[in-house]
Amino acid sequence: MTWNLPNILTTLRLLAAPAVAVMFLYFTRPYADWFALLLFVSAAITDWFDGYLARSLKQVTKLGTMLDPIADKAMVVVALMVIVGYSSMSPWLVLPATVILFREVFVSGLREFLGDTAGTLKVTKLAKWKTTAQMVAIAVLFAQGVFEHYFGMSIFGMDNALVIDILDGREEDVHGLLWKYTGMIWAGHAGVWLLWLAAALTLITGLDYFRKSIPHLKDTQ
Repeated sequence: MTWNLPNILTTLRLLAAPAVAVMFLYFTRPYADWFALLLFVSAAITDWFDGYLARSLKQVTKLGTMLDPIADKAMVVVALMVIVGYSSMSPWLVLPATVILFREVFVSGLREFLGDTAGTLKVTKLAKWKTTAQMVAIAVLFAQGVFEHYFGMSIFGMDNALVIDILDGREEDVHGLLWKYTGMIWAGHAGVWLLWLAAALTLITGLDYFRKSIPHLKDTQ
């Protein structure tokens, strides 16, 4: 195995996947959300950076080629597990998350079955957009958790009528409730829509991969 900078970055991204979940075990919210968001975004950036370095420095290796898709899937799977778990199993998140997880498991199993043949099925541009949509959706949903808990901390102990008056502009907003509430709502809606978009792209690319693999699944006579 060859250890170079791109491979080290990929390995760190792989290790960051379980670390995202660990943040919620050792830190209270919203600090856990902050740490998970920063860790996830940093790992997502390395997804582009390690590939760019490997190509520009001509350091593409079998180890990196093997680890890169595993790291991507691990980041997405663990992050979705955390988000769905802390969303009280909202169906608006459970359904697209299920589509994404099912596709990733199915395609991974298919690639394992195809063995060396899987290498001939090239990754499409749409598949890369799928990964980007997943990463952006998850980052936005983590950000929604940050806004939600800062808003909750700010209104703790307040009368509901007072909170409504502040949000409606009838009372002075000394604690910044409006921007926290607006960020919570917009990030929540944007994150859900992006996750459904990612699920649609995930389903389309999964079906495309299966279609391309059909000739390799036929029994020889």
